[in-house]
Amino acid sequence: MTLDWSVVWQHRDALIAGTATTFLLTIATMAIAVPCGVVVAVLRLYAWRPVRALATSYVELFRNLPLILVVYWAFYVLPILTGLGLSPLATGLAALSLNVTAYNAETFRAGINSIRRGQVEAAMALGMTRAQALRRVIVPQALRRILPVLASTWVSLFKDTSLVSVIAVTELAYVSMQVRAQTFRVLEMLTAMAVLYWLLGYPQAKLVDWMQRRMKVTE
Repeated sequence: MTLDWSVVWQHRDALIAGTATTFLLTIATMAIAVPCGVVVAVLRLYAWRPVRALATSYVELFRNLPLILVVYWAFYVLPILTGLGLSPLATGLAALSLNVTAYNAETFRAGINSIRRGQVEAAMALGMTRAQALRRVIVPQALRRILPVLASTWVSLFKDTSLVSVIAVTELAYVSMQVRAQTFRVLEMLTAMAVLYWLLGYPQAKLVDWMQRRMKVTE
């Protein structure tokens, strides 16, 4: 079997563009899923009971559905139900955001619950409202505990963006598979794709390890 690694270099521009789309999806998804996760977590903890039930149902639904099913559903079913047709990129972003928001909500909820309730009561005794106590006292402390978890979610999301290739979003996995189909260089392109994901993901994983050591909280 003759290997031809030059195929990777010949298609470098397409691979770079696909990598850029992968990072764009990751950044955009977290930009949506972090604030939305905070809102869902607060609703689960402090909202009126029916609203709390809805927030809980949302989290449990998307935490227990395979992400690829959410992607397919958003692409094929949502336009039928709503008449709204989104581009593959927008559809992939929506599916990823729905999924990651659910996980982020649980991360924020756990972080808030890890702070002693007495601190909220003390802040309210000083004249703060519950919202002020959350914003000024609880959330700053919780952030230190949950940032490493959010960073780990980022790393997982970076890899999971490959799932939107099934709806023709031109991220790294899709581009690699397209080049493979055009050139019939299966081993070279799949290996190159694996190497690229590793080279991009490993520094992010090591950063998460550093954050976990740096922000370790002991009580």
